This record gives sequence, structure tokens and C-alpha cells, in this order.
Amino acid sequence: MSRVRFDQVSKIYDKNVIGVDNITFEVQDKEFFVLVGPSGCGKSTTLRLIAGLEEPTKGKIYIGEGIVNDVPPKDRDIAMVFQNYALYPHMTAFDNMAFGLKMRKLPKSEIDNRVLAAAKILNISHLLERKPKALSGGERQRVAVGRAIVRDPKVFLFDEPLSNLDAKLRVQMRAELSQIQKKLQTTVFYVTHDQVEAMTLGQRIGVMKDGKLLQVSDAMTLYDAPVNKFVAGFIGSPPMNFVEGFIKNEPKIIFEGNGLNFPLSPEIAKRLGSYVNQKVIMGIRPEDILLNDNDRNLPKFQAWVEMTEPMGNETIAYLRVANNRLVARIPSRYQPTTIENVDFFINFEKIHFFDKTTEQAIGLK
Repeated sequence: MSRVRFDQVSKIYDKNVIGVDNITFEVQDKEFFVLVGPSGCGKSTTLRLIAGLEEPTKGKIYIGEGIVNDVPPKDRDIAMVFQNYALYPHMTAFDNMAFGLKMRKLPKSEIDNRVLAAAKILNISHLLERKPKALSGGERQRVAVGRAIVRDPKVFLFDEPLSNLDAKLRVQMRAELSQIQKKLQTTVFYVTHDQVEAMTLGQRIGVMKDGKLLQVSDAMTLYDAPVNKFVAGFIGSPPMNFVEGFIKNEPKIIFEGNGLNFPLSPEIAKRLGSYVNQKVIMGIRPEDILLNDNDRNLPKFQAWVEMTEPMGNETIAYLRVANNRLVARIPSRYQPTTIENVDFFINFEKIHFFDKTTEQAIGLK
């Protein structure tokens, strides 16, 4: 079993600076697990705790079935891939990949076999005699991944490995990393600040903020059922729109949000019954602001179109409703004139509501 488990783990630095705040989660055997969050949220600290580069202030860390709190990094049977590749510049790609195996004094024939097998998986067999300066960024990253693969560890740790690559190469490497993990059937713990990267790679994703693990789930659950406003706004691009307003009963239950006012369906009204006459935050994703209600009797509002961004397959429209600014994804064939007053509809079934004080989701199913 190559699972990783955190049991109420905290890491507190000097002057009570909290790196990780009492987190509990499990990375399952042979799972591609991604930890995502903004800079400074504690995700790299979490990875370093697994690697043994940091010691937990409290709690237990398991790799496999054993507690590793007091196990040195070299004895944890993990392999790390860093953001900056960390290749030896004076060594060839082959020697970089073989270095750790040589330090373990493995037979030369086994070293050769492992390196050649990893190079074949990564499609870099023709690059093994080149030094890092003769390799592109993507090729260097493949060598760094190969150096980890040859060790055949229990767990792979990736610390933002694609952040130095250009956009096109990042997309390519995402696909390749996913395929490599499936071929090797190994456990991967992957850290990134890029939510698109997280959603495309992770079988499950953990979202962190301020050292706390807010939600762990698959990508679509995070997208469709975020537990709070932060997760709702962090997952998705463009991010979810948020509008503050009141729930009122006049005589039907309505949302009144400073120019964005509409009645609520009976199902939503039931969820929000205890919030009548209270402030809430309404959330709606850009793709759920529609140009046509298709006879569904959806709530309608008028908005000024302040700016549009044609994206080829769609258009991103920036709207203003009173003091509210909204972003909508609309079909590319429709190009509203800037400063045009346009009718839009809100998809009832996709509205989210959050408590104004706690920012927790209201009535989450």
C-alpha cells in the first residue's frame, strides 16, 4: 500500500506563524491527488511534511501503514520533482537520471535498464547524452520526472513542476503526466496554484486556504457543490460571480441584490427559508448567465455590456447591473455592442447561496 495519510497535522513556525492548521486527509493507493490553493496557503509545506523536509508540530503522518514523523527523508521511499528541475548542469540526462541509483550502489546493468525504460516512457531516449543546457524546458522537466521514475518509489511528490513552462507546453505535459501515472500505477501527490491544472490532473483535489484544508473531492463536485465562497470562487475560470443581497418574503420569497432582483423557485425558497430578511451572497457561474431562457420562465435582468473578449469558441462578456459587475460566457456567434443594454437570464438550477457572515454554502445537498 502506497497511501499517504495526515491525522490532525499542524505545522507552526516561530512567532506562532501557522503553516498547516490541523489537517486530516488521505491520499489513496495509486491515486493522483492534487493540492491546490493560492500562494502562501500551506500546500508546499504539506508536501515538505510528507517528504520529511519539515517536522510536524503535532499530528501523525503515515506513508503506507507506518508513521513516518521520525523517519529521515532518505528512508521514506519517496521521489520529488521540483519547479526548477534541479538537474546537475555538468551531467548528461542519462547521468542525471542514474545519479540516485548510483548512490544506492545498484548494479550497472540494473541502472541502465531502469534509465532506458524510464526514457522510453518519457520519449527522451534520443536525449540521454545531452547536458541540461542543450535541452528545452520541457525536455529538462521530462529528465527530472525520469530521475524520479527510476527510483520506483512508494510516492511521487510534485511541487509545481509545470510553472516554468509556456502555456502550450504546460497543456502537453499535463496530459503526459496523467498518462505516466496511469502506466506506472503509482501514488502521486501534486501541488499547484493553478486550478485548471488541478481539475484536469487530479482524481481528487484538496483546496487549501490559510493553512486549512477546506474541501477534498473530485473536480466536478468542487465545481458544482463548493462548501464555501472561497472554494466556489477559486475553482472555475472565469470565476463565479458573487452578488450580496437580501432574502425577502413579499409575498413570495425573492432575492434582492441592488438591481439584480428576482423571485426564487420553491425548492430554493425552501433552502433559504431561515434566511428571510437576512443578508446572503448569491453566486452564479458565468456559463449560467444565459441569453435565452428556452421557455423555462427563468428570471430575467437587463445589463450594460461594458466589454467583450472573443475567445473563438465563446465570448466572455463583462456586464454591469446597477453596482454589480458580472461576467458571462456567451456563444461566440453573438457579439453584443459595447454599452448595449441586453436581456440576460439566470439559470435557476445553478444558483448558489452563501451565508454572509460565515461564507459557508447554504442548503448544500
